[in-house]
Amino acid sequence: QVHLVESGGGLVQAGGSLRLSCAASGSTFSRSTIGWYRQAPGKQREMVATIDSGLSTNYADSVKGRFTISRDNGENSAYLQMNSLKPEDTAVYYCRHASRAGFYWGQGTQVTVSS
Repeated sequence: QVHLVESGGGLVQAGGSLRLSCAASGSTFSRSTIGWYRQAPGKQREMVATIDSGLSTNYADSVKGRFTISRDNGENSAYLQMNSLKPEDTAVYYCRHASRAGFYWGQGTQVTVSS
């Protein structure tokens, strides 16, 4: 069983920055792929960024050059540094842990970007 807790969301003006954190329990963290996803009101959940156990990363086109995903296996944590935020980045952001044990999601953290 994996338990994920996101933090770091909040209200920020356009052009500002936020850093999201995802703290994970369990012993499979270092072997997992961690993803950040987001869901805006009335829209489907979408992938924002992923990082695998070999530190390979993947980003949605809409956030390339602005967001950076990272992980600290010693801390069982992953992060999403978000710079140059835009109003269209407003959403609930979720952390996902993927491994052979299956998929686990956190409860989400709200990010609101005002214009």
